[in-house]
Amino acid sequence: MQSGDCLVIGIGNPHRGDDGVGRLVARRLDAQGAAGLLVVEHAGDAAGLLEWLTGPEAVYLVDASKTGKRPGTISRFDVARTELPRVTFGCSTHGLSVADAIELARALGRLPRRCVIYAIEGRRYDIGHALSPEVDAAAEEVANLIRDELRHYHTG
Repeated sequence: MQSGDCLVIGIGNPHRGDDGVGRLVARRLDAQGAAGLLVVEHAGDAAGLLEWLTGPEAVYLVDASKTGKRPGTISRFDVARTELPRVTFGCSTHGLSVADAIELARALGRLPRRCVIYAIEGRRYDIGHALSPEVDAAAEEVANLIRDELRHYHTG
């Protein structure tokens, strides 16, 4: 990646129900295409995420969360400014959590200047289940929110 680029990382396992929501958001953004935007789907392992966090000027990550909130609830965290709450990403089906990767990048001085995480509360994480309807609707909303942020980011 080149400095100045923007990156969207959709995290999750599409075979585990709502855990695949991050990757769905990535696919929706990728289908629209935008100059200077790279969109990737990622399993969520901390070491791999750390590599993607190095280089781009702005990174948006999207992942499922399991905090007990209503399924489809969207949370936004500006992790370039504050730590990511462990209650949202403290455990993971990806091994080390997204929070671990973010805080490791911060400690190593590799966190992008702009780093935002969108978490979508899931309902079901069982193998073989489809996305819950409310999570699918939230995925579209998050894709729109990221599009809006990127528009303002490039014009502001």
